[in-house]
Amino acid sequence: MSAAIHSYAGNGEHTGSYYAASANPAPHRPELEGDVEVDICVVGAGYSGLSTALHLVEKGYQVAIVEGARVGWGASGRNGGQIVNGLNASLQTIRKRYGQDTATFVAGMMQEGGSIIRERIATYDIQCDLKETNIFVGLTSAHMRELDERRLLWKSYGIDNQRLLDANELREHVDSDLYKGGLIDYSGGHMHPLNLALGEAQAFESLGGTLYEMSPVTEVDTNAAKPLVKTAKGQVRCKTLVLCGNAYLGGVVPALTSRVMPVSTQVMATEPLSEELARSLIPGDGCVEDIRYILDYYRMSADRRLLFGGGTVYGGADPVDIEAKLRGNMLKVFPQLNSVKVDYAWSGNFALSFSRVPQMGRLGDNTYYAHGYSGHGVTGSHTFGRILSEAIDGDLSRFDVFAGLPWYPFPGGRALRVPYSVMGSWWYGVRDRLGV
Repeated sequence: MSAAIHSYAGNGEHTGSYYAASANPAPHRPELEGDVEVDICVVGAGYSGLSTALHLVEKGYQVAIVEGARVGWGASGRNGGQIVNGLNASLQTIRKRYGQDTATFVAGMMQEGGSIIRERIATYDIQCDLKETNIFVGLTSAHMRELDERRLLWKSYGIDNQRLLDANELREHVDSDLYKGGLIDYSGGHMHPLNLALGEAQAFESLGGTLYEMSPVTEVDTNAAKPLVKTAKGQVRCKTLVLCGNAYLGGVVPALTSRVMPVSTQVMATEPLSEELARSLIPGDGCVEDIRYILDYYRMSADRRLLFGGGTVYGGADPVDIEAKLRGNMLKVFPQLNSVKVDYAWSGNFALSFSRVPQMGRLGDNTYYAHGYSGHGVTGSHTFGRILSEAIDGDLSRFDVFAGLPWYPFPGGRALRVPYSVMGSWWYGVRDRLGV
């Protein structure tokens, strides 16, 4: 199959985010030009592509990554920076939908992504401001019951490093009047997401991998005995192709277009806060997210800026005024920040699957893909990158489990997936406000 598209990334440079402004120095890699042949070609230099490619070069394969913009240009360089374990779909949902064996399998890899991230940081000395712990917070009694049910369910699968916090205990970690309590996950954490991506790219190249930037893919042939990837100035022929464009793959592979929907989420960064104020807001210095359907998530950066995110726009459009959209929610959590300035505000897309379960599979004999992390891509992409590398190296045991799960199109197809999802989010938003 093949199709042609235009560039998705404007001039390809990073968005005007705090992460881009504080990124570690990184070289500008060359564009793809001429004819190239490699063992494995990976499309996309976000976490999925970088994780897959790094695992494969560690195994001795000849690997090239083709990226349409700069490394980490998409969600991998714009996200909230939170290491949150698990998938968007709960273990209870997975058990009901796919059976106990699948739920047990998924539970066994719930914390794997975070472990991979920490291993990468340690092995390759990646400077990305890693901090520990993740706190889920509840605004209602119903939220607290949900958090305790989650803790008990995870514990039943052997995951026993979480603790329920009442309102007073939570203040040792998040000092806000908004919450009834929370659940701390000691295996969670947070970091500078763009610097993690840049560090993984550097590690990949240090082992002999080749990375092409500013090379939007215009056509893909997955039916050939050796898959072919074309850009405006060159092409790569490979024995194995891996598609990791996720929310930004666009229409270049029609077979994947209807499987996910781009959804934008927004983040802003305040001016640097005083050490006293920063410590008073988040005394434990962990990352925080609530458990509403349309949630808030936030953390403190290494230079004491509050990074506050939330909101969704189905279809991937950017709001006109990001700060206006987020500031009211930030002040509900921390009203003492009323006079604090916001220095950066940005938006980015993640890929939502209808089932909220990531998808992994194969097109033809030699093309693999992974996408649809549904807002849990920081850890999920690292795990799926390892699983893809295992499959390409001959071990299909874990790949086959995910590849065998059914996927569901959005009701109404591409034309109605946005209004359908907006209606769903409105309904769940009403439930959040009612506390049910």
